[in-house]
Amino acid sequence: MKRRLRSQDWFDNPDHIDMAALYLERFMNYGITPEELRSGKPIIGIAQSGSDLTPCNRVHVELAKRVRDGIRDAGGIPIEFPTHPMFENCKRPTAALDRNLAYLGLVEILYGYPLDGVVLTTGCDKTTPSAIMAASTVDIPAIVLSGGPMLDGWHEGELAGSGTVIWRMRRKYAAGEIDREEFLQAALDSAPSVGHCNTMGTASTMNALAEALGLSLTGCGAIPAAYRERGQMAYRTGRRAVEIVFEDLKPSDILTREAFLNAIRTNSAIGGSTNAQPHLAAMAKHAGVELHPDDWQVHGFDIPLLANVQPAGAYLGERYHRAGGTPAIMWELLQAGKLDGNCRTVTGRTMAENLEGRDASDREVIRPFGEPLKERAGFLVLKGNLFDFAIMKMSVVSEDFRRRYLQEPGREGIFEGKAVVFDGSEDYHKRINDPELGIDENTILAIRGAGPIGWPGSAEVVNMQPPDHLLRKGILSLPTIGDGRQSGTADSPSILNASPESAAGGGLAWLRSGDVIRIDFNEGRCDMLVEDAEIERRKGDGIPAVPADATPWQRIYRRSVTQLSDGAVLEGAADFRQIAKTPPRHNH
Repeated sequence: MKRRLRSQDWFDNPDHIDMAALYLERFMNYGITPEELRSGKPIIGIAQSGSDLTPCNRVHVELAKRVRDGIRDAGGIPIEFPTHPMFENCKRPTAALDRNLAYLGLVEILYGYPLDGVVLTTGCDKTTPSAIMAASTVDIPAIVLSGGPMLDGWHEGELAGSGTVIWRMRRKYAAGEIDREEFLQAALDSAPSVGHCNTMGTASTMNALAEALGLSLTGCGAIPAAYRERGQMAYRTGRRAVEIVFEDLKPSDILTREAFLNAIRTNSAIGGSTNAQPHLAAMAKHAGVELHPDDWQVHGFDIPLLANVQPAGAYLGERYHRAGGTPAIMWELLQAGKLDGNCRTVTGRTMAENLEGRDASDREVIRPFGEPLKERAGFLVLKGNLFDFAIMKMSVVSEDFRRRYLQEPGREGIFEGKAVVFDGSEDYHKRINDPELGIDENTILAIRGAGPIGWPGSAEVVNMQPPDHLLRKGILSLPTIGDGRQSGTADSPSILNASPESAAGGGLAWLRSGDVIRIDFNEGRCDMLVEDAEIERRKGDGIPAVPADATPWQRIYRRSVTQLSDGAVLEGAADFRQIAKTPPRHNH
């Protein structure tokens, strides 16, 4: 017996013919027919994240046409609608503030409108987790379509990767090796086509992890936006969107704990962004999956780095795709027994079935599991009296950094340094070159007021570069600690996502410049060497000030957001799950 679709409660409801007329009537004004809407064919939403305000996702304006073709050919009715724009590079004070806002808006659309399924168009960093969070809350059939990375960028004969080239050129500029125009040109050369970051930044990471979770068609995440295969993937995604409605295959059938652990392991193997931690935590929270902060250490730390892609490696997204992309990485993990192949996926097959025979074609870019770029390339989880939780991305820890800080005879893996503390990035930029701070190569730079409450929204400011006088000496990185985040395109070995943050009374609030910090990689600890009594005395000074609320949303966000360790979600939002099971009330 054919299953009655959700949209029929709007358009073909014999118990409320007056309401059906009301719902149908205004769709007629642009030419759609009542026969279509009353046909019992699945109505598939296309959650359009592309716009002029989101250039990383703008390719979806064109891709949506192929999605529509696929939906129509499979017997569905496409309905396209906009989502809240989130442009990582440009939104102030940070696009992280808008991830939860976009989530709320998409929940209301998917729940309150006559949609049987949805194609989630993703690309730029926050568009992927916000869409998956919303799809989990509502729990109608959903499939992710990435827009894909830009083509490889080149500057003066060398690969120029998104973001990565900026951090590299910023050091050269500070050291006096290039001028302002050369700095700008290098950055501009990294963006040669439509698409999101061509490095393994947060955008490429999150689209790879959507695939690792089982929510995309196999191979979707890494196809460059300008390739013909991207339009072909859009068409096939549209077709599959209709099929999963007929199969009633929902996010709750796919997003299990095992799927999230697969994503954590995949993130380590691709050298993925540290932003994956709060985003995966948020998605798991809304999917009702128990994901503990220590899972990053237990399940991801020992995974080797297999993808030779910037910032942890040498190449960019175009060659990564041609080498086999994320399926080739996951195939290596599966063969090594590091992946759960029984997980269900949006293809209708298991993950193991999807990955069968996906060998890499370029071993310079995707290494065999037994011959990795680096061993133990996951996130090191740290705790201590500065925070209850923070992470450090081990795949970007260079040999120079290890030699300077982690290889003192008899104290391997342990480093102590004097802290210099900054209250926000404005303070950092104002004072980093002040000689009175006495910053040397044994200094630990700390930044606070950068978390979800403090910024607000959590900012990518922890990857602080050394002062100019050290850069001129060839010292390109110092140990850094902060309660904010770091760009996924950065190659700095920072301790970040510290929770609780300073603005919530975390230990960074009581740190003072001149304090000695001990970082013990062996024990997973990071502590200020300050007596408890002195810390208690400092608490009397109060929490360091942060900027006032600038918009109504900032006030709502600050009053309800959780910490980065928990995904920086809205308190109470995860109480709402599978809400599509109960149809919303009629509106008249």
